Amino acid sequence: MTTETSTAGTRARLLDAAEELLARGTYDTLSVRAVCSTAGANPAAVHYHFGSKERLIAALLEDRLEPIWVSVLDGLAASPVTVREIVDALIDPLMRLQADASTAPRVRLLAEFVLAHPRAEWAGRWSDLDGWATLLTAAVPDLDVEHARRRLRFAFTVLMTELTAPHTLSPDTVEALREFLTAGLAGLPKDSL
Repeated sequence: MTTETSTAGTRARLLDAAEELLARGTYDTLSVRAVCSTAGANPAAVHYHFGSKERLIAALLEDRLEPIWVSVLDGLAASPVTVREIVDALIDPLMRLQADASTAPRVRLLAEFVLAHPRAEWAGRWSDLDGWATLLTAAVPDLDVEHARRRLRFAFTVLMTELTAPHTLSPDTVEALREFLTAGLAGLPKDSL
């Protein structure tokens, strides 16, 4: 086995161990030592592979959730889209995950983690605000990138806040959320304020 293969295997075991432990506990109760022990890895392995517990969880969420958004983002980038289509791309994958008992805990972990760690480092396309801002500025005339980023940060915060609820969101709540996020991202024309 090469060092690269061994490193990838250890990294994967650490992600699996963190997910397993989070299924029985919370981020706050998760210990790096327990992750390393469950993974059968050196006690310093989390720090070696990820740098911190926070980065481990960000990597776990990206690893498990990013594939869901790749095709959605590719589809959005392929043609002009509306603000509602951007909102649907944000919400729909999360609602599908939340409706499935096996993936619902990941959605709640994502929401709680994002809200508690707003400065966490992310590497995936879904979490890249610039990609979403590019889509939004194309959909909303006269919206500059900085305002688009700000609106998207607000939208993500509202969405994540709703996803921390201990129950699946009702269809009425999801529709109200879509309407609210669409209106907020689209904004009012500056001359109407």
